[in-house]
Amino acid sequence: MNSHAAGTSNGGSGDAAAGGAARRNTRMPKYSKFTQQELPACKPILTPKWVVSVFFIVGVIFVPIGVVSLLAARDVVEIIDRYDEACVPSNMTENKLAYIQNETISKECIRNLTVTKDMKQPIFVYYELDNFYQNHRRYVKSRNDAQLRDASKANQTSACEPEKTTANGQPIVPCGLIAWSLFNDTYNFTRGNENLTVDKKDISWKSDREHKFGKDVYPSNFQNGALKGGATLNPKIPLSEQEDLIVWMRTAALPTFRKLYGRIYFDLKENDTITVRLNNNYNTYSFGGKKRLVLSTATWLGGKNDFLGFMHIVGGLCIFLAFAFTLLYFSKTKDFSVLAKASVYHYFSLTPYTSGNANPICGFGRKLGDHNYLSWNRHPAGR
Repeated sequence: MNSHAAGTSNGGSGDAAAGGAARRNTRMPKYSKFTQQELPACKPILTPKWVVSVFFIVGVIFVPIGVVSLLAARDVVEIIDRYDEACVPSNMTENKLAYIQNETISKECIRNLTVTKDMKQPIFVYYELDNFYQNHRRYVKSRNDAQLRDASKANQTSACEPEKTTANGQPIVPCGLIAWSLFNDTYNFTRGNENLTVDKKDISWKSDREHKFGKDVYPSNFQNGALKGGATLNPKIPLSEQEDLIVWMRTAALPTFRKLYGRIYFDLKENDTITVRLNNNYNTYSFGGKKRLVLSTATWLGGKNDFLGFMHIVGGLCIFLAFAFTLLYFSKTKDFSVLAKASVYHYFSLTPYTSGNANPICGFGRKLGDHNYLSWNRHPAGR
């Protein structure tokens, strides 16, 4: 009797425990608007008035900006001269690589440039390289920023392969492929008997000079190997003052790029002839690159760049679309076919088109953008 009761009691306890576990497993999660996807949301109704107004406002704002940007870009005067092929001696045009690698052949070249329009100072001097991929991953990583900033970290040459140490294991400062391939063509300008001095001060970013290149870091063992990649550096001048290097070390994102060489603080007149005495030292022939010398003025918007202006002038398309939608909105004549009227009505009203509904096709009867016709506002029985 007692054992039966005990068994019954144990069985009841087991059922209760199972029931409790089931209730725990089926417990409803805590209510949250986020988990139930009931957060407030903006669901704009694109009525014709809204669409036309937005397109028109965007066009009115963008078109004047585009016109002003284009006019500013057109005021920039540029002289561009490609000299990499013109400076190769006529007897070596078939073997340009041998020409650039032969140190006994003079690399001096004289170019004459004609000023096409008055150029006000300052005149910016750039060198432009084409087909040079400074954005290559291994090239970009081949440097050590800690070494460039701190003289006590001269031995840190990690990530600088293959230009990290000399043959006897001495660290190279600055190390890496970027510094090793420093551009080394030089330019001198004259106008008649007048020398046009190139000012190379402050051609780099101030933040780079002050924070990325140390004032107590001096070049050492640089370009001492058998294969020289580019220009040499003065070991008595700290890296923070070697601005040609600083400009070069800010790598370009595209294979065609310009870098600032200096500024000329002289006004040039139309039809002036500028004589450029340059040294064609930099090897672009091994990878099919091109070199150009660029003289350019600047406006309040910067150098010559038509892209910004053309991009904003596309706002004229917005004005055209605004007028087109306005015509569609007011064109309810009988000349439209039944299908065309149905398409226009469906486009502006955001209501599914059904061929059995005569109102969308023939009447244009109900209010456009009426909230009552939205799917989530309709009565379930009416769907």
